[in-house]
Amino acid sequence: MNSRLITRATVCTLAFLAVLVPAAIADKPGPGTNTGTGRVFLPNPVAELQNQNLTDQKDADYAELQPAYHIVTLTNLDGSGFLRGDWAEIVSETGNPAYSPTNTFEYNRSQDEFEQVMAYYWVTESQKYIQSLGFGTTLRPINMEPQDIRINQWGLDNSFSWDKKDLLRFGKGGVDDAEDAEVILHEYGHAIQDAQQTPHGFGFSIEARSIGEGFADYWAVTVSNMISPTPDAPCVADWDSVSYTTTVPHCLRRVDTNLHYPEDLNGRVHHDGQIWSRALWDIRQALGNGVADTIILEAQFDIPDPTMPELASRTV
Repeated sequence: MNSRLITRATVCTLAFLAVLVPAAIADKPGPGTNTGTGRVFLPNPVAELQNQNLTDQKDADYAELQPAYHIVTLTNLDGSGFLRGDWAEIVSETGNPAYSPTNTFEYNRSQDEFEQVMAYYWVTESQKYIQSLGFGTTLRPINMEPQDIRINQWGLDNSFSWDKKDLLRFGKGGVDDAEDAEVILHEYGHAIQDAQQTPHGFGFSIEARSIGEGFADYWAVTVSNMISPTPDAPCVADWDSVSYTTTVPHCLRRVDTNLHYPEDLNGRVHHDGQIWSRALWDIRQALGNGVADTIILEAQFDIPDPTMPELASRTV
């Protein structure tokens, strides 16, 4: 990265940004009564095992990865035997759909179904975390509906949230994207912001889209660190990024860079988003995840195309 290291983006950064300023709500489904088990990564092998030498090896389920698997409880299932529930609905577009009449979804990464289980578990837990903060009870609900999620094996190493269709799509190439919880949570972060706007959809300008990328990176690490803390929490998508990064530690991006607004803006949304994610991360470090995430989420309602100073004024 060629950007200068200037002043840290902290809570004070948001206050500074603020002085520069001269969801659709879905009905909540009934609570799911079915639970099951699934095998997942928490959040991914590189982050948990702290092994920067792990590689994809064409989806091989090799020995070094075995300690990274965990059996977890899958909640809110609808009882159909598929990965469908109150907060996530999985469709496999190119592989076998995960199915179990006993709700036992214990696959490994060499099987297409593994990524389906990952997506169901992490999106469901993310929504449950949002609700634990009071959203949907004392506060307005956020994306309280079954999130449409498509897993495909078309060979495209790209994942995205599509606001017009209200769906998340996860691809493959190198490490399959949905093998990394922080890629899943990043895309769900976009869905969260989209759902908080009326009409549905967040971010049209370069700066608003940068905020979107910054929040999505932040959401990835705040939720993964809350569920399964790891030593280098600010590193985003440690596992997915092993296939396309050469620096160690392997990170898609980080939420603790020293970029500053507006000097370090360069018009690239993923780069500029690191200004915003650092500010959010510093709020979390100062206040703890529960208080910080409540403040951050509440500030995002009905502000579809903000600048950083405008959203900062809402947040502080």
